[in-house]
Amino acid sequence: MYILGINAYHGDVSAALLNDGKLVAAVEEERFERIKHVAGFPTQAIRCCLNIAGIDGRDLDHVAIGRDSSANLGKKIKFILKNRPSLRLLWDRATTNWQKVFGVEDDLAEALGISKRACPPLHTVEHHPAHLASAFFVSPYDEAAVCAIDAMGDFVSTSTALGTGTDMEVLGRVYYPHSLGIFYTAITQYLGFPYYGDEYKVMGMAPYGEPTFLDELRGLVPPRDDGTFELSLDYFRHWSDEHEDSTAHGVPSLGKLYTGELERLIGPEREPEDELTDRHKNIARSLQAVYEERVFRVLNVLHDETQVSRLCLAGGGAMNSVANGKVRANTPFEEVYIQPAAGDNGIALGAAYHVWHEELDRPRTFEMNHVFWGPEHDDAGVPGIVGTREDAAQKYQWTRYDDTDALCGKTAQLIADGKVIGWFRGRLEWGARALGHRSILADPRRADTRDRINNRVKYREEFRPFAPSILEEAVDEYFVDAAPDPFMQQVYPVREEKRDEIPAVTHVDGTGRLQAVYEETNPVYHQLISEFADLTGVPVVLNTSFNENEPIVNTPEEALDCFFRTDMDAVVIEDTLVQRQSVEAAT
Repeated sequence: MYILGINAYHGDVSAALLNDGKLVAAVEEERFERIKHVAGFPTQAIRCCLNIAGIDGRDLDHVAIGRDSSANLGKKIKFILKNRPSLRLLWDRATTNWQKVFGVEDDLAEALGISKRACPPLHTVEHHPAHLASAFFVSPYDEAAVCAIDAMGDFVSTSTALGTGTDMEVLGRVYYPHSLGIFYTAITQYLGFPYYGDEYKVMGMAPYGEPTFLDELRGLVPPRDDGTFELSLDYFRHWSDEHEDSTAHGVPSLGKLYTGELERLIGPEREPEDELTDRHKNIARSLQAVYEERVFRVLNVLHDETQVSRLCLAGGGAMNSVANGKVRANTPFEEVYIQPAAGDNGIALGAAYHVWHEELDRPRTFEMNHVFWGPEHDDAGVPGIVGTREDAAQKYQWTRYDDTDALCGKTAQLIADGKVIGWFRGRLEWGARALGHRSILADPRRADTRDRINNRVKYREEFRPFAPSILEEAVDEYFVDAAPDPFMQQVYPVREEKRDEIPAVTHVDGTGRLQAVYEETNPVYHQLISEFADLTGVPVVLNTSFNENEPIVNTPEEALDCFFRTDMDAVVIEDTLVQRQSVEAAT
């Protein structure tokens, strides 16, 4: 039985395909559209999933979409009667929802290449139940507490549940307009980072500051007696007549989320081009601290309710890897599972599994322990693409390796020699992180590596950290009390005696967002790091996503284009190594 899950009509649209309860394919539309967090309908992602499975639209048995505009209707009516928003605001939002609900069958039929009449049954799954399903039903746990935290979806921003087998018992919810996601994004915008998904920049900047604005920011999101929270609405616009969001041209935007009251409280907003001052860094640090306080309070109450030691997290809040790495130290939970597409891209996965388990009552047979669910490509076209470059023979050398050992050995040597390498092999990663199939790699021992990649490869802010990919068996040697997370979703302290050894992947506060690399699920990448360890004694490489202010590369053509326009020294496309001639001359 094939079930297609989709996330549509807002940011991070995506598709996931199950066959008899096992994941076959999952991919985000942005990888094809080349627009970060693209909104709209995941037409190309759907077609990619079908192609990977070797089926067409007529072979599908069910389709699940992760939105339900009719959900929480009573709460919506109560909010309208209490707050009396303008008729224009109500009309705009109602019209938008109506168009999306009644247009989905047309969009789906076009994506599947079949008539509307031939489309399989369509299930609407509410946003937060889809988040909860995406977290628990692919986890290794038969029983766990489950929590989803995001900005808002179908009138809910936070939900908690107890997952047992194929059942999910919802325990609590926080409804519109109160939202930790809105709180974090509003301050992100105030700090001069206006784009959808910029929250991770503020998270990376926070360790450079001091928490000197705690009292002010705590007042924006006061706690409730039940362990949840509310927003002090005078500081926020998302619930008022003045707020507008947009998905124009596929680019999602939440609109300005804060009011002038915020500037009166903590000072003037920062324009994107303004200098980052200590005040801005202190606000970022205070934001992260207050966010963590509220999250841990929610999770501690959840543990009190469930009395289980395992936790699954989802929603955009579950992409806050700094908070994730502190959960076990600040709550009684002993194990934490966060699947790699915990944000709204994971709604596609959750909607499909909600139908499989909770609607069809089918047993669990799948555990997500790797991220490689997208398309793959060969390297046949690489020589032709490189050969068409001007002065290709003088500028580039390319070699095809028939032996993986030789390829990994050569690449490890280049990294050890200080070269920055694009690494493109196997199926595309599912989720926001590049985890060894679409990665840029470098030597973590060189303190100048971070600045070089930020300034000459990624062209991004200098305060942005890079992640360590580490052999799973070496995690305890380099990190303090770290769970060996294969999905790079948790930040942990680097051991003091190791910080000088791997400065390029140790953040200013002595932490790293680690990826534990397992031989059984990521064998070639594990071999590459092992070869590097044999050369240097360090079982770690610097890993960042293979892109440059764009979505992660999907095809060899995109990978080579990124290589040509940046300061990378070499690129591996499957079994072919392409080097700039200066690299070969130096080795």
